[in-house]
Amino acid sequence: MAQSEARIQPFALERFVERVWAEGGSRYRELPWRNIDDAYAVLVSEVMLQQTQVVRVLKHWERFLALFPTPDALAAADTAMVLEQWQGLGYNRRALALKRTAEQCSVRFGGALPETYDELIELPGIGAATAAGVMAFAYNKPSVYLETNVRTVFLHELFPDAESVSDKELRPLVEATCSADNPRAWYYALLDWGAHLKQVTVNPSRRSAHYTRQSAFTGSRRQKRAELLRCVLAEPGIAPDVLFDRLDGFEREAGRGSADRAEYDSILADMLAEGFFRCEENALFA
Repeated sequence: MAQSEARIQPFALERFVERVWAEGGSRYRELPWRNIDDAYAVLVSEVMLQQTQVVRVLKHWERFLALFPTPDALAAADTAMVLEQWQGLGYNRRALALKRTAEQCSVRFGGALPETYDELIELPGIGAATAAGVMAFAYNKPSVYLETNVRTVFLHELFPDAESVSDKELRPLVEATCSADNPRAWYYALLDWGAHLKQVTVNPSRRSAHYTRQSAFTGSRRQKRAELLRCVLAEPGIAPDVLFDRLDGFEREAGRGSADRAEYDSILADMLAEGFFRCEENALFA
């Protein structure tokens, strides 16, 4: 028996399960990606929801699927078009990874998402939580889905006074309590109660050993990357020196002084290597 399971008595877990069904069930949120069997559509929602608020995803999910309704459609799409549709969600690497996953699904799985956790987790950008989310929400199969709202509930209820609780301690509890009959509804209940707890209490997930406060976006390397991508999407074929001038103007307008050329060169090299841009005869394209 895992240490966390030994520490928490069976009756406490039974009571916890009852509370999750009651508290989470009473706060159920009707969201367009819920209670659907389209694994690809579920995957898109799970990727969009990584580090992004539900209200922002609501503005993008249906439009994205209307343009790229299947893995084959996303695989065949122009990268620039995919990145354009991702604007407003942030963390643009997710869009590239999702497109690469679609390409692999087209080649390896007949244009569909695989139906096992082990195959899902091998795809680009799909980690343990995303693979488990697809298993639970698309296929309604038990899985160990551990993300921030789920973590919040377990910490609030079962570790109320503990600090630096590791996912290694939580994972066996998540697995032990997952409904065998309806994991989809079980995780909806956890997610909805967790979202509520974050609004009415000091965020319990801060007591996770894995909690990190997001660094400021304004003035960051991440913001500069986003601005460079915006410029290349708006001006396909822009020269690298002209792109630097655009960044320099952006920085000056924000009151941060001139852009650093060495930092710009480093960011551009990274974005070329990652596949955001390609350079043809001194012209940049997404």
